[in-house]
Amino acid sequence: SCSFLISPLLLSRTAEKMDFKELQDVPMDVKFPAQEEAILAYWDEIDAFQTSLKMSKEEGRPEFTFYDGPPFATGMPHYGHILAGTIKDCVTRYAHMTGYHVERKWGWDTHGLPVEYEIDQKLGIKSRQDVLDMTVKKYNDECRSVVMRYAGEWKRVVRRLARWIDMENDYKTLDPTFMETVWWVCKQMFDKDLVYRGYKVMPYSTACATPLSNFEAGQNYKDVSDPECVVAFPVKDMEPPTSFLAWTTTPWTLPSNLALCVNPAMEYSTIQDKKTEAIYIVATARIIQVFKKPTEYTVMKTCLGSELVGLKYEPLFPYFVATKGDAAYRVLSDAYVTDTGGTGVVHQAPAFGEDDYRVCLAHGVIEKGESVPCPVDDDGRFTDEVPDFVKQHVKEADKAILADIKARGRLIKSGAIKHSYPFCWRSDTPLIYKAVPSWFVKVESIKEKLVKNNEATHWVPDFVKEKRFHNWLVGARDWAISRNRFWGTPLPIWRSDDWEEIICVGSIDELEQLSGVRVTDLHKDSVDHITIPSKQGRGDLKRVDEVFDCWFESGSMPYAQCHYPFENKERFEKGFPADFIAEGLDQTRGWFYTLTVIGTALFDSSPFKHVIVNGLVLASDGKKMSKRLKNYPDPELVINAHGADALRMYLINSPVVRAEELRFREEGVKDVVRDVFLPWYNAYRFLVQVVKQYEEENGEKIVCSMAFQKSENTMDQWVQAAAAGLLAFVKKEMEAYRLYTVVPRLLRFIEDLTNWYVKMNRKRLKGTLGRADAKQSIAVLFKVLMELTRAMAPLTPMLCEMIYLNLRTLLPESERMASVHFTRIPEPNEEALDARMEEKVRRMQVLIEKGRNARDKRGVSLRIPIKKITVICPNPDVLSDLDSLRAYILEELNIRELEVTKEEGGLVVRSAAPDNTILGKRLGKAFREVSQAIKGLTNEQLIQYETEGKLEVAGQELSGDDLKVSRAFNGDTTHIQAETYEDCLAMLDFEMTDELRKEGLAREVVARVQALRKKGGLQVADMVEIWYECAEGALSAAITDLMSTIAATTKVDLLPLAQKPAAATVLVEGDEEIAGAKLKLVLTPAELRCDPEACKAITDDVDALIQAVQGLELKSAVKALDRAGALPVTVGGKEVSLTYNTHVFLSTAALQKKA
Repeated sequence: SCSFLISPLLLSRTAEKMDFKELQDVPMDVKFPAQEEAILAYWDEIDAFQTSLKMSKEEGRPEFTFYDGPPFATGMPHYGHILAGTIKDCVTRYAHMTGYHVERKWGWDTHGLPVEYEIDQKLGIKSRQDVLDMTVKKYNDECRSVVMRYAGEWKRVVRRLARWIDMENDYKTLDPTFMETVWWVCKQMFDKDLVYRGYKVMPYSTACATPLSNFEAGQNYKDVSDPECVVAFPVKDMEPPTSFLAWTTTPWTLPSNLALCVNPAMEYSTIQDKKTEAIYIVATARIIQVFKKPTEYTVMKTCLGSELVGLKYEPLFPYFVATKGDAAYRVLSDAYVTDTGGTGVVHQAPAFGEDDYRVCLAHGVIEKGESVPCPVDDDGRFTDEVPDFVKQHVKEADKAILADIKARGRLIKSGAIKHSYPFCWRSDTPLIYKAVPSWFVKVESIKEKLVKNNEATHWVPDFVKEKRFHNWLVGARDWAISRNRFWGTPLPIWRSDDWEEIICVGSIDELEQLSGVRVTDLHKDSVDHITIPSKQGRGDLKRVDEVFDCWFESGSMPYAQCHYPFENKERFEKGFPADFIAEGLDQTRGWFYTLTVIGTALFDSSPFKHVIVNGLVLASDGKKMSKRLKNYPDPELVINAHGADALRMYLINSPVVRAEELRFREEGVKDVVRDVFLPWYNAYRFLVQVVKQYEEENGEKIVCSMAFQKSENTMDQWVQAAAAGLLAFVKKEMEAYRLYTVVPRLLRFIEDLTNWYVKMNRKRLKGTLGRADAKQSIAVLFKVLMELTRAMAPLTPMLCEMIYLNLRTLLPESERMASVHFTRIPEPNEEALDARMEEKVRRMQVLIEKGRNARDKRGVSLRIPIKKITVICPNPDVLSDLDSLRAYILEELNIRELEVTKEEGGLVVRSAAPDNTILGKRLGKAFREVSQAIKGLTNEQLIQYETEGKLEVAGQELSGDDLKVSRAFNGDTTHIQAETYEDCLAMLDFEMTDELRKEGLAREVVARVQALRKKGGLQVADMVEIWYECAEGALSAAITDLMSTIAATTKVDLLPLAQKPAAATVLVEGDEEIAGAKLKLVLTPAELRCDPEACKAITDDVDALIQAVQGLELKSAVKALDRAGALPVTVGGKEVSLTYNTHVFLSTAALQKKA
């Protein structure tokens, strides 16, 4: 992956440039990634994050508590981390900007299987004994050496993503302080009788030599092909000789078989193979597992499974006959046996199946607490208890076992089956189920409390809490918290040799008091040698061998990160439970679960109040992202290309924040830049341009305010109302942690601001309508743009910082902050809130959008004016609103006339459709008849329905939303394009006249001139002469006849190219084609021009005067003219005063106009 590092010297200089005091020009072209680098450098310069924390602390703000789950630092961050980190950063930044003090502490998960597995691969460790041979200390030292391998990369990426979190004062699960709190947590649970040692069949990773929890086992299922076989178990002392047939997909468990199990309520058949005459017992419904056709066997008799219980059979292997012969090798019964697969007879190996263990225990085949026959070692290899297969890995022994059974005539059928099977999430090897001694938390005993505490929490989205997590808690089993590994927090449990005396140690001090040994580290190699004298005369107590599952450590992080209760006791208790956490959907069975269990066990409380759950980020093809397949773009390359803010916005404005899946597309990030950032940036750039233009033209410094701007202008009122409504919505939704509703609303406002307010007020903002109007509209645009920038700052922190640092220079110095993130998100201005105004403008927007659609359908450009638009609507409020905004509608749609009326004049025809959901449920069988009758309703009947609000149809009264009424145009469509929406019909008249066509051509000319200015990189303030050339015809006539219309936008008349002075510098030129006519345009710099005849009245040496004027710098001369109305020039030692538009002109065009 590529680096984000750039020259420290460059960063330093860039940071200094960000702290400007005057409004800076904004370039047309922007590279957002480079701008972000500059912002990051500026933040480093002012130590922005720590400064913000210091400020909020000094202000005495209330605490907002946030817990961050620790990732492993043994791998690089991926999109899942980036997504969760972005959600966390958005929420915590928002909390800070709404008046809270928000500590954000990073953590590292440094223990457990990921680290050990890496070391095992590095050192070629194959078994537990290999570790013991090299010593636990050396092994743990190796683990310690790699745990922070990628910490530097993590820090770089987290910084580049603009996430503010303290990674210097982080917590690590390997810290003695963290581990000591984990010991304390265990002791609290132990003292409450919530911890016990048991013998349980668990998912087991032979590659990692450790049991896994059920939620770990559920993380990595794969479709695999395994052997399947049907094996015969001859019944003892039965004539004629008869065998039970059992089916299994794990032949390696057969050497440990101790029983068979049937369903007591199912029917079983005794059948005879016609070919071999062998007799078998199988479930009647599962004969098909053995024989494909009924003609291949004969049914001799049937019975219930309960009648088979107690029958004894010949052991398949002799290995455990001596120890288990009396109690084992008989038929048991249990309802878990089904007729959906297999033979209805299940072979029981209690060491390798949860149900096997439970059933054998219930029927006395094994006893609670005794050692279950388990001839498989920690590494998944057969022990010498099974001499025929000793040292063979169980999955590799399947073939040899089947061959042995076949040789003895007990293999009836074999083959392969494809099914879903659990794999180790770390080593990616098949799991087995294996009985192991383990330490458990009694989750089942506190299950009701878990459910109750979960009810008090708030989840986004709520279905995760109410369905997925609730169901997991309801079905929760005791939690195996120990692992038979080395690199982890050791269980703080010491026991006597006979297990009769067991104590749990809760701190380093307590260990010293009990043993006389003081330690500074709590890993196995530091504490395993320590013994504690027995208080019951049972010799020395030794520590149990296991370490904690790393999930227990991460579930303890709320307490361990601050070394509670040994330090920070008061502060922790004041901030518990946390206000907010966030992680992925997979953590419902992981971190969310362990947090809830431990919080409930310790304090009878969920340790968090609010949680946002994100979904999975997949590759664009819907598959899991894979480094091996390279099916996704490197996150750092995406950030370097498009910017981190764009990636953040793309992620949080996607289904993934609603716990749904996201198919990642780099094009989506690019779209954010194009559709959101660039329009927003251009609105900001335009504001800066018009401010500078105003200041230059009027010699007055603009000073803005965040106060409500009183204005008679409708669009000023609307945009301030929309901004206030936005702020109120953001506040309400963010308090509910609904990011997925906030972002679309913010984006909608950006659309309203850039495509409606700015676009419809360009003339005002540029000063075309006068100085006062320009100043008013600038003040409004500044206010709402600054409100948007501050509201968006938690989501796109760097873009907002870039905009804020420049726009803040328009505020009084006392109101300027060093960072937008030091400000507060503005409260919605009550004076500005105006839902009625928002509704009025929304109606106008809908009509304009429909008008644009109509133009598209007719293929008529917006530059070509059209005659008329008529809106028919029965709602007088709609008509009044549209009439009040008449000027905007006419200008935006380039239409000459607007008519609003409720009179339909036969131009509207209605049709209706039933609301199937509402009526189907209410009417039942009558719905079909009513539905048919609705199709035949007349226009008059539907008018009655709209007017009276009800109508009888086929004997049923319909009202409210029962009917969906739609409108259509009922007239001549030769020139009319009709659009229907809501309860309106808009009709656009496209009949063309020569006058309309001519105006359209003039607008096209203006558009080409403006495009040419942009092509030449010219700024708004750059004054030019425009020269044109085109043949006689409609285009030439349009330019001549509508020159004043053209010049109103271009600021200067167009002149024939033949008149251009040969010495004039060409800035940019272009050859255009408009309506089939060729047009050449040339732009040259504007120059001061004198009227020689007028100048004769003020000087005798006109040539010298003209030469002196031509030597003046244009912009300076313009400023002098604007202020005094006259231009002082020295000629022959005398100062002469030239009057604007009498003696001196700003362009050739202006001079010719006078002439």
